[in-house]
Amino acid sequence: MIDVMLLGTGAMVPLPGRWLSSALVRVGSALVLLDCGEGTQIAMRERHWGFRRLDAVCLSHLHADHVAGLPGLLHTVANAGKTSPLLVYGPEGTIEMLRAVRVLAQYLPFDVVVRELSGGDTVAGPDGLAISVAEGEHRIPVLAYRLDHPRGRRFDPERAEALEVPRDRWSVLQRGDAVVVEGREITPESVLGEERPGVALGFATDTRPCDTIRELVTGVDLLISEGTYARDDEVDRARARGHMTFREAATQARDARVGHLWLTHFSAAMEHPESWRANAAEVFPAVTIGYAGLSGTLAFDSGYRPFAGNAMCDGDGGRSAEVGG
Repeated sequence: MIDVMLLGTGAMVPLPGRWLSSALVRVGSALVLLDCGEGTQIAMRERHWGFRRLDAVCLSHLHADHVAGLPGLLHTVANAGKTSPLLVYGPEGTIEMLRAVRVLAQYLPFDVVVRELSGGDTVAGPDGLAISVAEGEHRIPVLAYRLDHPRGRRFDPERAEALEVPRDRWSVLQRGDAVVVEGREITPESVLGEERPGVALGFATDTRPCDTIRELVTGVDLLISEGTYARDDEVDRARARGHMTFREAATQARDARVGHLWLTHFSAAMEHPESWRANAAEVFPAVTIGYAGLSGTLAFDSGYRPFAGNAMCDGDGGRSAEVGG
């Protein structure tokens, strides 16, 4: 199961009530941050998901409205008592950017380990997540992310009892390891059923719609996508600046057969994004216009479902480096 929350939905400049791009993912005991625009740590504090358990940050690209919140966030995470390494993923240039950030965020009690990724890479994230990326189309290198949380195979306790496996060894078999019982090797295949589908989240911002992203996010339970421009007549501006309109984002979601779509990354000129929902819903009805605090769960048995408190809810590759502790 994956919980997810939008923290900031703005593009370029923060506005009252609209911080810049960020979303927070909770899986098991770990937190993963998607982008870290200005105001991210304030939004995190308001939502009470904590700081110490932050294990990874996934950066789409290196424009300031997606990374400017990092220096303050690192200090806040340090003050929360984190001592285990923090992983930071991003496109080419992320290592150099984090070295600059560390000039402002020195003497941290944890290591910051940076890994640069390129399209097609998959890395192991916290708590069993698989993090995959594809390259988008923007004015600078940009990555879209897919977070897959696999589901364990169903355990058959009756079969385990028939094989006289002690209960305290069941968890070993559930993890996929064999056990030895009175000289007999019991393999996981003896007590586990067929593979079961997990859940998946997609995140794509500051990009034009493109085949690489569509292929990456195909079939995800929830896609968080930029919708920088609401109106259809702004498509030329979207093309020129490497962004999407609401209708273009909805079309990509439809073509990728995603379960649900959250739109975010709204132009500062867009005062009321929800007023333009119809432009997206005409193409892809399962769309929610994002806002700070919008939350949902991706559950193994039911896919995407919104949190009850959402009052506005509608419906291993790459370079790596350690940049200090």
